[in-house]
Amino acid sequence: MSIRKIFEYPAPVLRQQTRPVTVFDDDLKKLAEDMAETMYDAPGIGLAAPQIGESLKLIVVDMTKGKEGKRDYMVMVNPEITRKEGHQLDEEGCLSVPDLTSKVRRFKRIAVSFQDLAGNSHELETEDRFAVVLQHEIDHINGILFIDHLSPLKRALYKKKVKKWHAEAA
Repeated sequence: MSIRKIFEYPAPVLRQQTRPVTVFDDDLKKLAEDMAETMYDAPGIGLAAPQIGESLKLIVVDMTKGKEGKRDYMVMVNPEITRKEGHQLDEEGCLSVPDLTSKVRRFKRIAVSFQDLAGNSHELETEDRFAVVLQHEIDHINGILFIDHLSPLKRALYKKKVKKWHAEAA
């Protein structure tokens, strides 16, 4: 496994249309392992393929992170939300949107259809924090960042901060 570069806003790859995964081979398994290693190194609890420059519908998540040092990540290929209900407000941050956390309104309960690394189909129902994490990562494969859920003022302030960082780095 190797650690990959995490692309940060406003990198164009974060907004590109992703392709469905159609080939379930060792390359896909290696990519998923690299994503997990990158996620743990960051550290984070979820990572989508566009965040490491791959325009594919692929995410990894680990809701056990921090619990007794366990590492038990889940790979979801071609995930899609099939049902959603209720609402909740939860604090979010993003590895591709550094130095920003904010409350985001998400669905409280969701159902997700996806495939595993062998191409087998699955359905998962979840709620609360895990539902938030899945919605966040699935947004990534649809070119949506969590800042898109913020108020125009918060989004404008963050964009201004990013421009300042880039100007200082130049």
